[in-house]
Amino acid sequence: MTPDASLRYGMTKLRLQLRFITPLLVMLIGVAYLTLPLMDKLTLRWFVRDLNLRDELIANSMADSIADALSVDDLPRLHAAFDRVLHDERLVALALCSRDGQLLVRTDAYPDSLTCARAATLSSEPNARFKVAGGRVHVGHHAVVSDGQHLAALVTLHDLSFVAHRSRTTKRYLVAMLAGLGILTSIITVLVARASWDDWIKGTRALLGGDPRAPAAADVAPELAPLADDLRARLRDLEDEFRRALGPEAEWTPDRLRSLLTTQLHGEQVIVVSNREPYIHEYQGERITVRRPASGLVTAIEPVMRACAGTWIAHGSGDADRAVVDEHDCIRVPPGTDDYSLRRVWLTPAQEQGYYYGFANEGLWPLCHVAHVRPVFREDDWARYREVNQIFADAVVREARDDNPLVLVQDYHFALLPALIRERLPRATILIFWHIPWPNPESFGICPWRRELLQGMLGSTIVGFHTRFHCKNFLETVDRYLEARIEHEHSTISHQNDETRVESYPISIAWPSAEQDAAQTSPAACRAAVVARLGLPPDARIALGIDRLDYTKGILERLNAVERLLEKYPQWQGQFVLVQIAAPSRSSLDEYRNFETRLREHTAHINARFGRDAYQPVVLVTRHHDQEAVTELYRAADVCLVTSLHDGMNLVCKEFVAARDDERGVLILSRFAGAAREMTEALVVNPYHIEETADALARALTMPDGEQRERMLSLRTIVREYNVFRWAGRMLTDASRARLRQRVEARVQRHTGLS
Repeated sequence: MTPDASLRYGMTKLRLQLRFITPLLVMLIGVAYLTLPLMDKLTLRWFVRDLNLRDELIANSMADSIADALSVDDLPRLHAAFDRVLHDERLVALALCSRDGQLLVRTDAYPDSLTCARAATLSSEPNARFKVAGGRVHVGHHAVVSDGQHLAALVTLHDLSFVAHRSRTTKRYLVAMLAGLGILTSIITVLVARASWDDWIKGTRALLGGDPRAPAAADVAPELAPLADDLRARLRDLEDEFRRALGPEAEWTPDRLRSLLTTQLHGEQVIVVSNREPYIHEYQGERITVRRPASGLVTAIEPVMRACAGTWIAHGSGDADRAVVDEHDCIRVPPGTDDYSLRRVWLTPAQEQGYYYGFANEGLWPLCHVAHVRPVFREDDWARYREVNQIFADAVVREARDDNPLVLVQDYHFALLPALIRERLPRATILIFWHIPWPNPESFGICPWRRELLQGMLGSTIVGFHTRFHCKNFLETVDRYLEARIEHEHSTISHQNDETRVESYPISIAWPSAEQDAAQTSPAACRAAVVARLGLPPDARIALGIDRLDYTKGILERLNAVERLLEKYPQWQGQFVLVQIAAPSRSSLDEYRNFETRLREHTAHINARFGRDAYQPVVLVTRHHDQEAVTELYRAADVCLVTSLHDGMNLVCKEFVAARDDERGVLILSRFAGAAREMTEALVVNPYHIEETADALARALTMPDGEQRERMLSLRTIVREYNVFRWAGRMLTDASRARLRQRVEARVQRHTGLS
């Protein structure tokens, strides 16, 4: 902090302290101003009452002597008695008045001007005082009674100077006490203000989200908490106004992503690690063909790799994969453009069975998806999972050109990989993106190796999920099972001296270019081709489902809704057709084989019940389709059904929207898909609620063209703006910031001599 800044900071603190102290001092002065006169009145009243009691005591004690002297008319004797009583230092004078008000006896100091009548009057007035040569005195007038007879009245004059003296002493003590109290309170206030100042500043910065070292929301000063929502709302309004002032955000494109890599990452190496490879080489007779697998992950990552020109490390699963790689197990892809390098990793059948089919897909996949299939965890599968993660870590280290590459680890197959890479490349920036949901802590606790998985993931610089809900579940899971410091406000986890950021990055697809749209076959031509190829009625209303053959996709629930639609709305019998594309997946697992059997049986049941002649309400196709065939189906369909029981994002819905440049078609979307949080203009349904899904189908089939256009325009705007390059750009931007912070910290450590 500069000297000027320090001075301003000190003056700010002083002003704050004065704001605390000044009202306090004013209050104390006001209290003293109001209290002292009251104290005077109370003190005087107490002393007058005491003096009256003393006068009554004197009158009673002298009553017999006065009666005797009056009976024999011996007044001089009374004078001598009065002189003896005057030895009391507070008594100034005494006098005796007869019953008719005549002054009978008085001492030498008794004033001539004080008659008996006036003495009686003064004594009856509480605040009356009489002035003599020595000062003001209190006048007492008390009856002398003996044997029940009123004989005379005793007049006493008491010196009041001691009252003033005691009052002054009381005032001094009171002022001293108030001053001491004020000074003590001021000191305490200053100390509290100084001690809480930094916490207030940190708390305010936490509300603003502007200080990474600020406390989490739970640590913010409680008095600031009521301001949080209002303050954030105002900031959002300001941010919206700022964005509107800037105009629309530039569209994310491959060129913009490449520019980001050049400017923020300075062309540094980007390595992607995934289980599934983007291109598979297979033998067809003597000829080698190239196939792109049906995978949402490949659909999302492949455009990013084309823009980054990096290295993609994946399991080589094609039977011709080994025949086309070089001596380093690498091949340039895509065929014909060679935009990036594909590095293949070879696994034995036992490794693939234990790591992929066993632990990943019989264990983690059902564990993370709420699809009512029990996960299975075997010790041998866990050993293979650790072994394969180590193999991929070795491949990353070999492919890294230096010790600080940017590594993007994809999905649940590689939960251990970030920590393994961190051990070998401590300066690497590692981001693991979890493409499937993250369960709540109780569900994740089923896994016997939950701690090892979490520790492996926390080797990352950033852990990414599709939604904030999944981020929240992950933070709570770490909090439950690991000793770590979690700052929920900033979504960071500090574990074993490393900090990991947890962030949501909703994945998407590459938006088609104008040239790609222009080259598309018209929707009418696509519809005619699909109708002819599948033998559908000419006037068929086509609903489309495109999924992997997986129990989490809600395909059986979809068939139940179709059956209910044809029951409830019989007018659609003979016209409505569901074309269900189910790409084979993990067919070596019993759960998936059983699911395919149930799917075929249910399809046959619906077709037997409602089919006639050449009409079948459900057309089930269980084979892989290339992207061109899938796009043709999207453009031919009236309705697209995405009824996932639980999904990280699901890109089928976004691909359907991107394909509909005619702004027609209706999307029915499960509320349990991550995309439902973005694509609110779809007909969002609960796939478990068969009646609701059937009614949504009926509504989609009868939706007017105008409403279809409005909904599709909104959906297309969302998918175009939040495309895959924006998803990658956000991740890479956060990664570049993390790399910059690491460099600054390393430089500071070198200059300060810290280890």
